[in-house]
Amino acid sequence: MALPLNYTWLVPEHLLSGIKVGCRVEVNLGKNKRYAGVVKQLHHEAPEFFEAKEVLNILDMQPVVYPQQLQLWEWISGYYMCTQGEVMAAALPAHFKLSSESIIVFNEEAGEDFTELDNEEYLVAEALLIRKELKLPEVQLILDASHIYPVINRLIQKRICYVWEALKETYIPKKEDYILLSPEYSSEKSLELLLNEDKRLQRAEKQMELLLAYLHFQKTEGEITKAALLKKSGATDAQLKGLIEKGILIAERRVVDRIKRGAKNIDINFELSEAQNVALEAIKTSLTDKPICLLHGVTSSGKTEIYIRLIEDRIREGKQVLYMLPEIALTSQTIRRLQKHFGGHIGVYHSKFSQNERVEIWNKVKDGELKIVLGARSALFLPFENLGLIICDEEHDTSYKQMEPAPRYHARDTAIYMSSLYEECKVLLGSATPSLESYYNAVKEKYGLVKLTQRYGNVEMPVLEMVDMRRQKIKIPMRQF
Repeated sequence: MALPLNYTWLVPEHLLSGIKVGCRVEVNLGKNKRYAGVVKQLHHEAPEFFEAKEVLNILDMQPVVYPQQLQLWEWISGYYMCTQGEVMAAALPAHFKLSSESIIVFNEEAGEDFTELDNEEYLVAEALLIRKELKLPEVQLILDASHIYPVINRLIQKRICYVWEALKETYIPKKEDYILLSPEYSSEKSLELLLNEDKRLQRAEKQMELLLAYLHFQKTEGEITKAALLKKSGATDAQLKGLIEKGILIAERRVVDRIKRGAKNIDINFELSEAQNVALEAIKTSLTDKPICLLHGVTSSGKTEIYIRLIEDRIREGKQVLYMLPEIALTSQTIRRLQKHFGGHIGVYHSKFSQNERVEIWNKVKDGELKIVLGARSALFLPFENLGLIICDEEHDTSYKQMEPAPRYHARDTAIYMSSLYEECKVLLGSATPSLESYYNAVKEKYGLVKLTQRYGNVEMPVLEMVDMRRQKIKIPMRQF
C-alpha cells in the first residue's frame, strides 16, 4: 500500500527478539484492515500525540530488503518528488505487498436455531455451521450472486457471524515430484536380488521395464522428476504407482526454481583486440580515480567484450554486478551471450516475468546466489548485498526514464546514486552516441572518459554524407500523403 508518510507502531515484548530492519510486519490500519509493512527504523522514542498500535506479527525470519535499498527509496522519494510508499510499491514484487482478505467466522454463541432467517441468510448460516468460516468468494458461490454484502451485514447484526481479517500470502512455490530408489535397495547386492528374484516384479513386466529405465536414467542423469521419467520411459502413472506401493521407488515432493539455470562456471574463451585492451586498461585506471567512467565506443567496436572482462574481475572478487540495458535491447541474444560466459551466475529481471518468478529472483539476489543480474530499469530495486559494478549500456536511451506511474525516475542517474551506497562500487556508462549530460560530465572530468574509435576486426566505418533536404526537395518533388 503506497502510503504518503512513515508510520510508527509499537513492538510488543514477545516480538522484540525477532524484529529487524528490512523485515515485513503485519499491522493494523483503520479498525480492521491488515497490511504488510516494511520496518524502516527501530527506535525508543514514543510518539508524542498518539498512542501507537502494536505490531501484530513478524512475517519474515530475515529481511527482504537491505538498508541500502531503504536509503535508495528515501533518495528517490526526495529527488523525484514522490512518496516513499510509491517507491516501495514500484520496488517490491507484488507478492511481497500483502493486504488483508475478509473471512466470515461463525459465532458459536449464536446456536443452531436459524428459523428467523430469510432464505439467503439461512444458506450462509448453514454453511458456516458446518465449515465454521467462509471466504467472500465462497459466499458468492453459495448464494450464486455477486451482491453478498447486505446478506453478510444482516448476519453480523443478528450475531450469527463476525468478520476477521487475515493477510493473504500470494506467492506460491513451484513443486515437482522427484523419484528416488528406496534406501532398502541402495546396495548392489540388495538391488541384484530385487531384479533377479523378486516375484512381485517378475509378474509385472511393465513395472520391471520402468524400474530398469529409472536405474538407467539415475546413472546417466542423476536425480529425475516424475514427469521426466514417465515421458522418457513411455510408462504410465499406474505402473509407477505400483512400484511406489511396493516400496521399491519413493516419490518426494520438492520446491524447485521456475527459471532453470546452468552450472555456475566462468568461461571466457575470447581474446580482446589491441584497441579493446587499451580501452579496458584505461577504464580500470579511470575507475581507480573516479567512481564513474563513460565509454564512448563506436558501433561494433566490441564494448560488450570489455564489459564481460570487467564483470569477470568483479565476480572473482566475490562482488555482484548489475548489467542494465534498455527494455528494447534486452534480447534473448544478449542473454544467451552472457549465459555462455557466466552460466548459472547470471539472472535476468524484467517486466515480462511473472510475479512468482520475480520473487524467486529477488530472493536469489538477496542471498548472493546470483552474482550477475541482467535487467531493465526495474532491476535497480533488487536487494544487492555486495554490489561491485553497475554497467549502464546504451546510457543515452530514453527507455531508462520511467514516465508513468510514480516514481518518475531516470534509471541511469539513480544507478549512479545507488553506487555510492556500496563500498567500492563503480559505474560504467557505455554508448556509441552518449547523452549530452554524460558527455559534458566526462569532458568536465567529473566522470572518466575512454574512447574506442576502432571497430572490432578492423571493419571500416560507414561513409557519412550530409544531405541538404531543402535542395533535395527541389530536385525530386516529394509526395504528400
